[in-house]
Amino acid sequence: MAEAADFQGTSPSPARRWLRRTGALLTAAPLMAGLLQLPAATPADAAGQDAPQAAAGSGAVTVSVDTLTPSTPTDDDTLTVSGTVTNKGKQAVTDAQVDLRVGAPVGTRSSIDTAAKDSSNVQGTIGSAVGGKYVEEFAKLSPGVARPFSISVPVDELNLAQDGVYEFGVSLSGQTSAQPWTQVLGVQRTFLPYQSEEADTRTRMTFLWPLISTVHMTAETGSNEQQTPVFLDDDLAKEISPGGRLDQMISLGKELDVTWVVDPDLLASVDAMTRTYQVRGEDGTTRAGTHQEVAKRWLAGLQEAVAGKEVVALPFSDPDLASLAHNGTSVPGALRNLKEATDVVANTVEPILHVKPVTDFAWPVDGAIDPSIVKVATSAGADKVIARSDSLQESRSLTYTPSAPRPIGGGTTAVVADARLSTVFQGDLTRASASTLAVQRFLAQSLTLNLQTDKQRSVVVAPQRTPTASQARAMAEALTALKDGTWSEAQDLTAAASAKPDPAATTQVPSARSYPSALRKRELPRSAYQQLARTEGKLDNFKVILTNQSRVVTPFGRATNREMSTSWRGRPGAAMSFRTGVEIYLQGLAKQVRLIEKSETKLSGRSATIPVTVQNNLVQDVDHLVLRLTSVNPTRLKIGGEPYTEQRVTVSGGHSQSVKFTTSANANGRASVVAQLYTLDGRKYGDPVRFDVKVTEITATVMLVIGGGVLLLVLAGFRMYTQRKRTAAREAAGNDADTPRSDADGEQNQEAPDERLGEKSAEGSRAEDPEQPSDPTPDTPAESADPSGTGERVDR
Repeated sequence: MAEAADFQGTSPSPARRWLRRTGALLTAAPLMAGLLQLPAATPADAAGQDAPQAAAGSGAVTVSVDTLTPSTPTDDDTLTVSGTVTNKGKQAVTDAQVDLRVGAPVGTRSSIDTAAKDSSNVQGTIGSAVGGKYVEEFAKLSPGVARPFSISVPVDELNLAQDGVYEFGVSLSGQTSAQPWTQVLGVQRTFLPYQSEEADTRTRMTFLWPLISTVHMTAETGSNEQQTPVFLDDDLAKEISPGGRLDQMISLGKELDVTWVVDPDLLASVDAMTRTYQVRGEDGTTRAGTHQEVAKRWLAGLQEAVAGKEVVALPFSDPDLASLAHNGTSVPGALRNLKEATDVVANTVEPILHVKPVTDFAWPVDGAIDPSIVKVATSAGADKVIARSDSLQESRSLTYTPSAPRPIGGGTTAVVADARLSTVFQGDLTRASASTLAVQRFLAQSLTLNLQTDKQRSVVVAPQRTPTASQARAMAEALTALKDGTWSEAQDLTAAASAKPDPAATTQVPSARSYPSALRKRELPRSAYQQLARTEGKLDNFKVILTNQSRVVTPFGRATNREMSTSWRGRPGAAMSFRTGVEIYLQGLAKQVRLIEKSETKLSGRSATIPVTVQNNLVQDVDHLVLRLTSVNPTRLKIGGEPYTEQRVTVSGGHSQSVKFTTSANANGRASVVAQLYTLDGRKYGDPVRFDVKVTEITATVMLVIGGGVLLLVLAGFRMYTQRKRTAAREAAGNDADTPRSDADGEQNQEAPDERLGEKSAEGSRAEDPEQPSDPTPDTPAESADPSGTGERVDR
């Protein structure tokens, strides 16, 4: 009958089982007590012992428990344990035997912690061996050789007398040439949760399933209409590709009863990858991204996984609330950035996932809080803060783990996650044995928690923000086993936060001095928020001149959100590089609107026009700019009659615009002029352009000389005109003299000799008139070339 039960999975009747367990307990109690207290045997003592003992200085053999199924066995189950034993010593082990060992029930959660810390120490208590046929033997284990084992035993053979968590071990005993007696050479302890029947009161458990990554997108976008985004690297594609970390988070999570916690930045980044995008290489150049189909497949899988599930959305890019509270609140604009990161969530998550997210939860790093963190967390609209029980600690008088919600004042609820359950899956779980131990420890803690009291409680588990793929698999395995158990049931985070608070639970937020120093050392420094504020100031100054601000404000707004991300913790160099890259790129864009340098300008005369050119190399038009031209030497040169003057400027995208200013000069010499762009609200924009104006002013004396010269030219022209007329008259008179004259004419001529002579003298006085080809031969002698006397007019 017993053998049939062993191999066919049958079990005795409940009454017989009760009698059997009672007898086993009565019989084994003295033996167990002595076994647990028995010290390590000396070689002399061991010679006369049949049972193997833990040898001093042992541990030469490592035991790995790779699988333990089922994780939460019941009476009707057969427990199968498999793994490997490896001889790490220098001597061969002979007559080796692998045993399963069951210890006493572990009564408290702290006892589980203690046992887990010392799980491979052969000097500690290891319980009694099941023995019989439930062993595996090896004649010899050579040094450096690993041998697999697998042992199956009916749960009924383990003599589990009561519900609870049992310490469970796998040991290897054998002999060596140096110590030729049977002794325990290696052991691996774990835990066996046992609940024979469904619990009267089940713990309501909320498990957060985080979809959070590091920062992947830059502030840079293409100049095309689609504004092609640029990624820092191609790491996100690796995470969402089949087998990647985030891909496994979805494939595992869709089968579990969990609350999804998402970073909208991750969703926005993957959504951007579904279209054209660029990836920056190590040399600074960019190339076209090629993972559009991978991104589409991942988003489709996520949409399917979260359908009908609760989705909690963190502020955009998961800002580091503790860093902001401790180092950023004194920097102007830092809290405004947090508010913007919260406001953008609704327009990011729902259009991508088609699920309305819950946005009233804040999640500080590791759930560590103090008054300043709570204040910052709630400043952007959240009224629930996910804390952790190692931060909001209970008093020692409370003998059980209370429910998660705690009213901490001001209408704020601290949802306190259980620290023990939340930290189980940290560390390297790539090895199967490490993963199995983590799963069994999680289940042991959850069952012990449920057995503490008959009160109905709501417990929250908040694991690490970015679990590795192996950690995610271990979490999924534990949750699957918990679902098959009899002491727990799933619950959403909102329901857990709305549960009735335990009146005995602490509601006192710890002081700032209690904040862990290890976490504080990894925070973003104050200089990070100062640099962020400087970048935002430049963005504010830049955006006012744009006609389409969203092309710049949106990508840079999200980039400044990313500068505050929790993912920068422990990566100060990368964080600074990202912030500097954003600031430099913004400066480069702003400098696309600038004044063209000018060389020295020459100004002749009292007034002139000076052109100043504004260049716009942006794709979009710029407006709301004022160009001011200022004379540094207003006594010498004025602009529009004033020391300076302004003109409003509008420049089309990809064009230049020349603005002309009227100037007036008052004195000769160089005058310095400064051209400076301003925004309409009076803030300087860009660098000024300084150039010299060389003034060649005309004096009054020079003006008189020039005026006199002009007058002489006019008089000379008039004289030439009159002379021509007189010459023409003489020619006409000469023609008349060639005709016969009457006596009357002769008489007339003789009567007036003085008049003719006077006429000839007058003609002689006009000898300086230029001769024309038709002029008669002059009847006066040539003019003397000697200098004229004083007071004599010289005709030239």
